[in-house]
Amino acid sequence: MKILITGATGFVGSHLVKRLLNDGHTLTAIVRPDSKTSLLEAESIPYFSYTSNYNSLSIFLKKEAPDGIIHLASTVVVEHTSNQIDDIINSNILFPTHLIEAAIHANVKWFINTGTFWQHYENKNYSPVNLYAASKQSFEDIARYYFEASTINFVTFKLSDTFGPNDCRPKILNLWIKSALSGEILGMSAGEQLIDLSYIDNVTEGFITLLGLISNDLDREHCGKSFAIKSEKRVTLKELAQVFETVTGLKPNIDWGKKSYRVREVMIPWQDGETIPGFTPKISLEEGIKLVYKSTNK
Repeated sequence: MKILITGATGFVGSHLVKRLLNDGHTLTAIVRPDSKTSLLEAESIPYFSYTSNYNSLSIFLKKEAPDGIIHLASTVVVEHTSNQIDDIINSNILFPTHLIEAAIHANVKWFINTGTFWQHYENKNYSPVNLYAASKQSFEDIARYYFEASTINFVTFKLSDTFGPNDCRPKILNLWIKSALSGEILGMSAGEQLIDLSYIDNVTEGFITLLGLISNDLDREHCGKSFAIKSEKRVTLKELAQVFETVTGLKPNIDWGKKSYRVREVMIPWQDGETIPGFTPKISLEEGIKLVYKSTNK
């Protein structure tokens, strides 16, 4: 198939691009003007730089004529400041609304949206942890109009936390490796919150499984549904540190309780998400941590 992907230059997106190409799909992409596009250029993937102009976006989609869209791009802000509101709204609501509008006019058959567990604070049907989660829900609500008023097949794939090798984000495993090797003291919360970590290969496999499901769903049986990927082993942050030490032999210098829990800290990740039919995680938490650690020693 020909697939348009947003967020292709991010951590999850770059891994998914490689998997989709390996599976024989043709790709096209939409990026921010300041995105690093070396991966796309190396793979000769045509891309469009979105500047909030709907007409030029619509022309690009009609020209490329993808079979479907995988929408990964978003602005993630855990605790926003007032000057970040415009970027959150523009990235997470305006852009995907432009995208699905243009997709329908270009006769795109399906649209896989990416959501977050943070739309479900305290396991509620909807309760946003933060403004970022609220903006992700807002687009889902807007999308309902589009898929009910057209033939586009729309689903949302909700992710918790992801990890894997070569991740430049300041994620917990990277911080622990740095602390263990440098001796730097790392102030953290009391560590009682449950953590749901998904290894990147499990995440990309989830997208591939969902892609097969939605692209063959001619009766739109799954249209409007949300699916989730969950770790097979949920542990507290303190227990995760013990697993990390056992797997890597490293002991990060953690000052537990140094930091307070965030406002609306997620103590128990969302539990009610429907899993993708036919999907099974292949990489365990321990194996994933081992692969991350090995990648830092190359």
